[in-house]
Amino acid sequence: MAGQPGFFDLSDRYEALSAAGDPLERLSAVIDFEVFRGPLIAVLRRGPRSKGGRPPFDPVLMFKVLVLQALYSLSDEATEFQIKDRLSFQRFLGLGLDGRVPDATTVWLFRERLVKAKAIDRLFARFDAALRTRGYLAMGGQILDATIVPAPRQRNTEDEKAAIKEGRIPEAWKPARARQKDRDARWTVKYTKAKVKEGIAPGAPRPVDLAIPMFGYKNHVGIDRTHGLIRTWQTSAANAHDGARLPDLVSKNNTASGVWADTAYRSKKNEAFLAKGMFTSNIHQKKPRGKAMPERIAKANAKRSAVRSAVEHVFAGQKHRMGLFIRTIGIARARIKIGMANLVYNFQRLAWIEGRTVPA
Repeated sequence: MAGQPGFFDLSDRYEALSAAGDPLERLSAVIDFEVFRGPLIAVLRRGPRSKGGRPPFDPVLMFKVLVLQALYSLSDEATEFQIKDRLSFQRFLGLGLDGRVPDATTVWLFRERLVKAKAIDRLFARFDAALRTRGYLAMGGQILDATIVPAPRQRNTEDEKAAIKEGRIPEAWKPARARQKDRDARWTVKYTKAKVKEGIAPGAPRPVDLAIPMFGYKNHVGIDRTHGLIRTWQTSAANAHDGARLPDLVSKNNTASGVWADTAYRSKKNEAFLAKGMFTSNIHQKKPRGKAMPERIAKANAKRSAVRSAVEHVFAGQKHRMGLFIRTIGIARARIKIGMANLVYNFQRLAWIEGRTVPA
């Protein structure tokens, strides 16, 4: 039919995409998405389908839709539009120009089924097993850290806030309103230490420390030092203490005993846990209260920081490249969003390791 692209037109467009360095093509070449089929089928088992209606979408295709969402920080509605609009998305999903595209509701329902089945842990574990099979063992020790993942701010009264902190639903909330309120996310304060440049004039203005209020959740991760891949992770409200997650993040599968983390993780309880597990603590030491930091401790901390800085690549990638933001309500949904971001980060990291080119 006139006006419709022919086979060779489409082939030329695919070649042009490849020549331009389509990052999704690179991802497809490195990641075997079929390894997720088994876990997906296991958690998405359906009862007998009623007669009529369209057949369900392939579970691996739907999983790859969530990968696109994590890569490009897309809402369900934007995902539907972008799949219809972008040839690179269609090729990544294995869809032709006339292929049936899952709509926003289908994407939401698929993710909800994964939430209810708590599937993200099985999917993450499946890929970690695939990494080990390919020779990417957790090596060199492990680095722990956490970052705040923002969520839409809630505007509640003082009475409503008090009820939420007590684990109650405010009495004035009707069921419909309660479903639209995130009662799991929390406020916290992020402190940023100002750095004074060397050689600054005595009378020149000096930068000030900042305390920034943040609302949302936390992504706690443990990466292996050799490959920089996320090996363990946890999700919590933003006000959760980082150090309390250390026992859940430290992995026994790493071939080395070293554990690096900042001062938030240093406590007698954590040091005892590491010693009992025969781990070597490289956690930053705190400044003595009311005293200047001893030079030897400052130098030791500086050496630890040089190693620990590797974990910042994870958070920079998720925040700046992937635009990680929680649009859903409740920690169960936030957990699958954060888990997918961690999984997709590992996809990108593996692509970089094997091709020395990180997909954009």
